[in-house]
Amino acid sequence: MRLTIRQLQIFLAVAQSGSTTAAADQVALSQSATSAALNELENLLDCRLFDRVGKRLILNDNGRLLLPQAAQVVDAAKTIEQQFLLPGMAQGGGLQIGSSTTIGSYLLPSLIASYRGQHSELQVRVTIANTADIVAAVVNFEVDVGLIEGPCHAPGLQVEPWILDELLIVSSPEHPIVKDIRGDKKIGVAQLREAEWLLREPGSGTREAVEQALLPHLHHLRQSCEFGNSEAIKHATAAGLGLSCLSQAVVADFLQSGRLVALNTTLPRLHRHFYLIHSKHKILSLRLMQFLAFCRGWS
Repeated sequence: MRLTIRQLQIFLAVAQSGSTTAAADQVALSQSATSAALNELENLLDCRLFDRVGKRLILNDNGRLLLPQAAQVVDAAKTIEQQFLLPGMAQGGGLQIGSSTTIGSYLLPSLIASYRGQHSELQVRVTIANTADIVAAVVNFEVDVGLIEGPCHAPGLQVEPWILDELLIVSSPEHPIVKDIRGDKKIGVAQLREAEWLLREPGSGTREAVEQALLPHLHHLRQSCEFGNSEAIKHATAAGLGLSCLSQAVVADFLQSGRLVALNTTLPRLHRHFYLIHSKHKILSLRLMQFLAFCRGWS
């Protein structure tokens, strides 16, 4: 077989960086050697994998077809190398975790600390982004496992419900919707429909979960502002810019200090699942299986 893993590794580097010059730095080769390896791969496959646009190399339909297959092969080779060829890697080694923002900020640090209490030799690299980006990273074998807070619609992934998370509708204690309520009276649907809401960006698992939880009851959300992370929404809500629906883990500190209040509404209790995801085509190393088992038993 003339096709080599090194050629596929170089192809992936070029696809990611958009040029043989930038890819050369990633694969520790000269630009000429990187370009030659790419040409060899294209000649071997008898097709062009990139469109040449000025100095940029843009994946064409052939390249897009090869991309997930190449990523899978390189990832499998890396797993084999780590488990059997590099000293100590079978017991230790690195784990690449992708996490959506809320999990990465509020749950993952304590989870990793607990896990490393049992596996102190484990090296961990964490990528934190919104759910859509983490799903893409798992699909492309850029991370070993994803911990996400929104539904996952990508094909080819193993999706496992993990933790049940409670969502709270919160506001500043000075917000008019709080001051208009007397005694134990609950805030009704009509008031919630008229309120302005602070939301995450499209592609966020929190955004999708909030819309799935609220829209069946409210039909629409009057968006006041859009923020790229839940921490910003929490502070904006405390400043009185609107209502928000956030994970209990995000707002616990502000509820305790009185900077936010959880609204007593006529809506049912709101929940969502966090999920563990990995590629169905990924070879699960011993350390990855151990980590997944730990996550399943962690709370």
